[in-house]
Order: sequence, then C-alpha cells, then structure tokens
Amino acid sequence: MTVKNADVYQYLRHEKKFPLIWCSGCGNGIILGSMIRAIDSLGIAKDKTAIVSGIGCSGRVSTYMDFNTLHTTHGRALAFATGLKLARPELTVMVAMGDGDALAIGGNHFIHAARRNIDLTAIIFNNSIYGMTGGQISPTTPRGSIASTARMGNIESPFDIAKLGEAAGAAFVARGSTYHTDELDELMVLALRKKGFSVLEVVTPCPTIFGRYNRLGSAVNMLKQQRDSLVSMHDAGNMSAEELQGKVSLGILADYDKPEFCEEYEKLIERAHKA
Repeated sequence: MTVKNADVYQYLRHEKKFPLIWCSGCGNGIILGSMIRAIDSLGIAKDKTAIVSGIGCSGRVSTYMDFNTLHTTHGRALAFATGLKLARPELTVMVAMGDGDALAIGGNHFIHAARRNIDLTAIIFNNSIYGMTGGQISPTTPRGSIASTARMGNIESPFDIAKLGEAAGAAFVARGSTYHTDELDELMVLALRKKGFSVLEVVTPCPTIFGRYNRLGSAVNMLKQQRDSLVSMHDAGNMSAEELQGKVSLGILADYDKPEFCEEYEKLIERAHKA
C-alpha cells in the first residue's frame, strides 16, 4: 500500500506559531505529518475528525491540526476521547499521547479503553522519557538509561507498549518509527481504518533530553540508531535468534475482529427501550 502525499497546509492552523515548538531533531513533526497523510488518504472530512491530546510534547499536535480538537489534562486524553466517541460515534477520533502521558498517570485509562475496545486510534509517541517537564524517567525508559530522576541509571523495567495493548484487549496493535516513514504512513492508515481500539506506538527520538543525558549524539545519529535497532516483522521471521538480539520488531503485531463498544452500547439502549 502506498500512502499518497497530502497538501498538509490545508490541515494546519496557520495562526499558530511556526516553525513548530518542538526541538530541532524531534520526531514529533514526522508523526504529525503521518497523521495528516493518513487522514487525507482515507478521505476523512475535517469536520468528521477529532484529535484529542494530553499534556506533554505530543500534546501540541492538537494545537497545530485544523480539526475538531481537545487539548486535555495529563493522562486523561483517552477518558475525554471515550466520552466524545460515545456522544458522537460517527466521528473519527485520534488520540495523541506520549509514553508517560499514556502509560503512567494515564495507564489505567489505556488498559480499560483497550479492554472496552472502543473505536479510537491511540497514537503513542514513545521517546522513552518525559521531555517537556525536565527529563524524568517514564514507563518506557530503558533499564540503565540516565534521566533527571535516575542520574545513576534507571533500575526499573520498561513497559512493552504493544504487548500491554494486546494483552488488555486492543483490536489492532502496531509499532512504527520516525526513521521508517513510508511504513509509518501505512501503519497509520491501517490503524485509522480498523474498527475498534487501535494502538500505534511510534518510536521517536528526543535528542535534546534523552539523547543528551545518554550521550547518543545528534538527532541524525539517533535516527541511524532506529535504523539499526528496529526490524520489520517480515525481516525478523528470516533472522536467527542471534541476529535478533537487541532488535525491536516493527509492523502489525496484533489484528483481531471483536465487538466494538459504541455499537454494543447502542444495542443495549435499543434493548432497554424495548423492555
């Protein structure tokens, strides 16, 4: 599948400050572009689309995108999105969250949105740290990594976002990266198209905080590290255990058909009216 290029400017709020607020080398702008291209490729009308975000670097997505938008409180983006989807089930609702926003204070909302299988597309910007608030460890910070709250190295084990989403009941789970942009666009379209709760984890660099603390070099070097450490599911199937050591899989990790919450809720209302 080839995702067509979009006239991204028609989807942006030009009165907002550009260039983007994000640091030089941050991957969030790449994810923003991928979201826009996916919406454009599927022909979804702007007034039929809602973008919900929480607090953090990723939260600025809803500020820049010219759709129905909600910039919500930290960790609560999925709670707001759930209410919106139940009230307006005809809307396509995308929820942009950081790894800390989605899985720390928002972790309870994440697992229950997946369990309910409500028709939302959760885009999780995984930069392995709290970037906006000073570089604290997040639920995805790798063991041994340096952060402002782990100056001698993180001793906690990180969540695997994809495995957590699948175990909690998400209908669709995938992982992409800001280096593999063509593949990311394809996964974004598939996540949007799926009926039910979709999780798309996007591995994205934070050179200003995470990269600097951990001496990972420039933003270009961090993208090269994505290239070398991430491998597609197709390629992984042809690699030995030794070759896969230290690699992380990209692509579709789970894809199920199961009852969607809003549709089941409408059936429940209909049964109640007939009772």
